[in-house]
Amino acid sequence: MIAAILGHQGGWDEALLVLVPIAVFVGLLLLANKRAKAIQAKRLNGQAHPDASDPPAPEGD
Repeated sequence: MIAAILGHQGGWDEALLVLVPIAVFVGLLLLANKRAKAIQAKRLNGQAHPDASDPPAPEGD
């Protein structure tokens, strides 16, 4: 069945055999970049105000 579908249909099938894996890799790279940017933004936001999370130091030693 697959051989009949992919049996020299004017070149579009060969193009799909090349383009589909490339599209998968592009999609995975976009997803990885999106996740990496989100993690980086989360880390930068967490470090933006380090004094705000620390309790105030006692005065009057």
